[in-house]
Formats: sequence, structure tokens, C-alpha cells
Amino acid sequence: MANNIPKDPVMLLSYLNTQLRDFYPSLEECCKSLDLSRPQIEKSLAAIDYHYDSAKNMFV
Repeated sequence: MANNIPKDPVMLLSYLNTQLRDFYPSLEECCKSLDLSRPQIEKSLAAIDYHYDSAKNMFV
């Protein structure tokens, strides 16, 4: 994962949901733009029971 994003899953959740809300229409666009691994992001957040909801464009 990129060095400039939080490693802690709870902080990562907050960071990504803010990015998705403010700047990106989808998780795919966010990951491409920030050079992130979508599977790795989803795995990290699944560990704290959060999953991407494409209809809401956020992790819930």
C-alpha cells in the first residue's frame, strides 16, 4: 500500500470513506488515483467487519 495512507484499519476506514465522499465516484477510481491495491484495502477493512457498498460508495 502507499506510504501516505493510514496503516491502522480504523484510521484507514475513516480516511477512505472521506476520500470516497469528497473526491471519488467509486472505490476503483480511488484505488487507481492513489495507487492502492483494492484487494489489500478490502482485506484490511474486512478484518474490522467493514465492506465496500458500491451503491453508497463507502465502507459500511
